[in-house]
Amino acid sequence: MPSLPPVTTTTYAIKRQLEGITQRVLTQTLRKLERNGMVRRRVLGGSPPGVEYALTPLGRSLQEPFAVLYDWTLAHIDAIQKHQEAYDREAVAAARDSD
Repeated sequence: MPSLPPVTTTTYAIKRQLEGITQRVLTQTLRKLERNGMVRRRVLGGSPPGVEYALTPLGRSLQEPFAVLYDWTLAHIDAIQKHQEAYDREAVAAARDSD
């Protein structure tokens, strides 16, 4: 399972680990996590100013359930991918039929 971030991390470090995420989506997600008490945000001084995030105890309490979900996903990845492929084939066929 991918490791949890260190005790504190920057927005840039989080973004580097999440391939394809936009800055806007990352910022919105981090704000929601902060609002829900999962992360703590701290503005750093400097030029330009930075932002640092840390998991709260509530956020860290999700480590075990997420590890179980991650392990389940790995155990079922072949079936998941087959369903995704079938869904995508059907979606393409439906789009062709509607033209």
